[in-house]
Amino acid sequence: MEMLRRSSVFAAEVFDRSPTDKELVSQAKALCRDYIHSRLNRAGVGWSKADHGLAASGGTLGEVSSVLMWLGAELEYLRPNVYCNVARQLNITVASESIMSDAFLAVAADIFSTGVTWGKVVSLYAVAGALAVDCVRHGHPAMIHTIVDCMGEFVRKSLISWLKRRGGWVDVTKCVVNMDPNFHSHWLMSALCAFGNYLKTTVLYLLREK
Repeated sequence: MEMLRRSSVFAAEVFDRSPTDKELVSQAKALCRDYIHSRLNRAGVGWSKADHGLAASGGTLGEVSSVLMWLGAELEYLRPNVYCNVARQLNITVASESIMSDAFLAVAADIFSTGVTWGKVVSLYAVAGALAVDCVRHGHPAMIHTIVDCMGEFVRKSLISWLKRRGGWVDVTKCVVNMDPNFHSHWLMSALCAFGNYLKTTVLYLLREK
């Protein structure tokens, strides 16, 4: 638990310079922990972040986290059927770490198959949050750590170069020009059109791999 707390503090302290690959991954995982906690709260699931060693992010990382969570909530509001009961839609069990990992990484690969945008990044975090809700509701909260690790792995393998070109995670804050809850930004709507059917294609991918 103490190690996870230190990692979140470490991730929050590197925004005053160009982040390294390791730091970008650490930040991605800290943001994922924050997002999952927010998603579980919104779902009304009884689960304590503190009890599982997930320290809240602070400083600039905390600001990035707040924006990411706000955008994710908007995305879930626009397409609730996509970001709900994801495990059931994928027809997977949340009790198996290997199945969970394979499913998450397959969904991630499909979302970003045509390129990277902040809308797609937000979507991946929304998927992570939805899967976390499924895990807790089915009695497997420990799988949340698997989801967080998978997020870090995907960022390390597929998003590092893009994040560096954008100046790091703080760039997502530039997407927000209006925090009015009734405002739906154009890029978010475009993201929905780009990968609204990813669950179907991922199911086909997983079946093909068996």
